[in-house]
Amino acid sequence: MLCSQNSVRDLDKNNTRDPGYNFHVARGWESKSVEEQQAEAATTPSPAKSPLTPSQVASQRLRHGLMLSRQHVLQQLETVQNPRHREILKKSLADLDAQLARLV
Repeated sequence: MLCSQNSVRDLDKNNTRDPGYNFHVARGWESKSVEEQQAEAATTPSPAKSPLTPSQVASQRLRHGLMLSRQHVLQQLETVQNPRHREILKKSLADLDAQLARLV
């Protein structure tokens, strides 16, 4: 038995019998595929986006901030137990919705 274990170890050292290695797939095929995809993406022109004006950038930032505030108020509404605080949050949510509607 000791002799057969040594022979398996010797075979593993020579990479002639490694059960963890998949001999059916060539090494590096994944990286070649990724390389081809990157080369194709680099050669394919993307549709040109027009640069945003400073007012458009400001509007997007304001909208994003209002959406985050709205999400935060909604999360607070889920856990609030005080009825007065709930009313304040509902009014705040209505105000945020009105501000978002004006941006559109």
